[in-house]
Amino acid sequence: MSLGNAINTAVSALNAQSQAISMISDNISNSSTVGYKATTASFSSLVTQNYNSSSYASGGVAVTDSRNVGLQGLIESSTISTNLALDGGGFFVVSEPGNNGSADIAYTRNGEFSADKDGYLSTSAGYQLMGYRVDSEGNPVNGDVFNVDDLTAIDVDIVSGLAQASSTVTLSAGLPADAANGASVSLDVEFFDSLGVAHSTTLTYTKTGTNEWEMSFGNAVNPDDSTAITGTGSGATYDLVFDSSGKLSSVSPSPVELSFTALTSGAADINLTLDIQESGSLTQYAAQDGEIDLELYSLDTDGARYGRYTNVEIDDDGLVTANFDNGLSMAIYKIPVATFANPNALQALSNNVFLPTVDSGNYILKDAGEGQAGLIRSSSVESSTVDIADEFSRMIIAQQAYSAASKVVTTADEMIDTLMQAIR
Repeated sequence: MSLGNAINTAVSALNAQSQAISMISDNISNSSTVGYKATTASFSSLVTQNYNSSSYASGGVAVTDSRNVGLQGLIESSTISTNLALDGGGFFVVSEPGNNGSADIAYTRNGEFSADKDGYLSTSAGYQLMGYRVDSEGNPVNGDVFNVDDLTAIDVDIVSGLAQASSTVTLSAGLPADAANGASVSLDVEFFDSLGVAHSTTLTYTKTGTNEWEMSFGNAVNPDDSTAITGTGSGATYDLVFDSSGKLSSVSPSPVELSFTALTSGAADINLTLDIQESGSLTQYAAQDGEIDLELYSLDTDGARYGRYTNVEIDDDGLVTANFDNGLSMAIYKIPVATFANPNALQALSNNVFLPTVDSGNYILKDAGEGQAGLIRSSSVESSTVDIADEFSRMIIAQQAYSAASKVVTTADEMIDTLMQAIR
């Protein structure tokens, strides 16, 4: 019966427009959700049976959802340095909440990460950002990473502090050329062991002849108490020869190394290289005002005291670097980017995460900026792709279509009533 078919067709329209309104409602609700991808309704006609010019068989309409997951949202700045946005294709790899990277893996464009109470970079829903450990040069500690099983949840508290042992002392100074043979001048040098503990030693220069000096150094001592020995010096001596213009011409033996063992701090033995052979770094000069003393121009020692963790920085390549209050920094993780052949076919879950499907293809892990993988922007978030004005336009169209379809149902019902009355 054609009137029955008309009602069925109108009901399919009511159902389709209801779903369209639901999608519009979802979009408007998530217009401020970081990394959200808008869903649109795609309509297609239904044909229930063949028809000809004398007999029309109505069908109806079917609706499916369409989500452009690969569409780039606007990148907005954030005051939180660990908030991240992907500038280009790909997804962050995340693990399910509360499992420290050991649970099921999902993928997201929501880069609203911050450190949780345990130090893991997580979204507000608890999904933890995944990465892999790197050495101080930013290279993977376990070789190249191609599988999400090799990733771990990023823990910014993994290194609570950092110290750096001194390895080089750079000295620029002048020795008094007119000092008498046997005269000595000295200089205190401070340095750090592998635990960040400060030590000091005294360099002594003794005139041994015309244009000739002998350099020696003592034990390591506490910088605040020179009587407290903190390490045993090797006792090596070095012969310095200057030319007639006052420039250092030779050092024997070379290079000059200041070695200390049996450190009371428990740190590793120290072997410092004293850099004095750079042109003009150590010279002879005529004593001023009869003062027979060493004239210091500059003294620089590398290394640093123990410093506590302060924050992390994440660069465009996804390298996570920990900073410490002593001025040191250290690379600790690298964030990979997962790409898919067909991202629009990913399965959407709550909390703005996705799972792969047969149609989406499997993930490929890439470095940020490689191929289709976007760069990682720190202190940024990707805004929703919802256009409120467009959603309101769609809502008006869906409302009108729904009202028209309901009118068809009412009209067909009235026609059936008319027919029934005629029969009676």
